[in-house]
Amino acid sequence: MDFDWLFDWDWGVGPRVRGRGRRGPRRAFFGQGEVRLALLSLLDDGPGHGYELMKRLEERSGGTYHASAGTVYPVLQQMEDEGLVRSTEQDGKKVYELTEDGRSELKLHEEQVERIWRRSGAWKEWGRHMGPETAEIWSSWGRLSKAAFKAAARSDFEEMDKIRDILDRARKELEEL
Repeated sequence: MDFDWLFDWDWGVGPRVRGRGRRGPRRAFFGQGEVRLALLSLLDDGPGHGYELMKRLEERSGGTYHASAGTVYPVLQQMEDEGLVRSTEQDGKKVYELTEDGRSELKLHEEQVERIWRRSGAWKEWGRHMGPETAEIWSSWGRLSKAAFKAAARSDFEEMDKIRDILDRARKELEEL
């Protein structure tokens, strides 16, 4: 498993902080305007009704993001008002599909959409390895990280090399298991 994506994350444009949970800041899965782009992207794959789009969002995130009707339906309505999507009634459900204006909007934000799905894939990969069987290592990992950062904050250059060596040895030992 490769977690390099965690260190490549562009935290400056990542999801916004929404407050503090018990263990630190909670981050939203989607940043400002990203639900809209994600929905446009999903509709580019094919039409769907609101609940179906919520399930597709959840699937694309590997179950990490659980879309709510209170998030998805207002965005769909706004996009319909703007002419980016249109809806038709099928079997008592409103089915949405992308319009040409919607495709143009999607093309305009192509790079951002790629970043959304790349990040979503990373969350999916991360979540795959975060089941109950790994919960026991979190407190040890947290204590190790805290000790490393505390030592680094009060260290000179020579001690920083020692800290790096200690962490590298620990990583190598774990990789050899």
